[in-house]
Amino acid sequence: MVRILIRLAISLGTVAVALLVCSWTLPDFRLSIGGFITAVVVFTIAQAVLSPFIFNLARKYASAILGGIGLVSTFVALLIASLFPGGLHISGAVTWVLATLIVWIITALGTWLLPLIFLKKKVVTER
Repeated sequence: MVRILIRLAISLGTVAVALLVCSWTLPDFRLSIGGFITAVVVFTIAQAVLSPFIFNLARKYASAILGGIGLVSTFVALLIASLFPGGLHISGAVTWVLATLIVWIITALGTWLLPLIFLKKKVVTER
């Protein structure tokens, strides 16, 4: 149970950092203070639900795009998060592409590296 909570905290944290980086670096990416938490939670939930779903669809119908599943699910999760009023607003095709890349890179690195740091102690104590 502790591992699940740590992974959830890592996911929420990396999404928050990624959205903040996008709002600081991309002029057409607006993130309101009031809607920040909503955007982070909605994105995290959408990403968690969409990744396996999109992976299964791609595996079944378009196996050539399996490598891009993370990018596709990140884009769709950003789209869903932007539908909630008062939180996240992205305009312009270039901003959509750059935001998808930035969020994907930060969340991928975070979910790959941070468990090594935070769960390493747990793995050592279990042996």
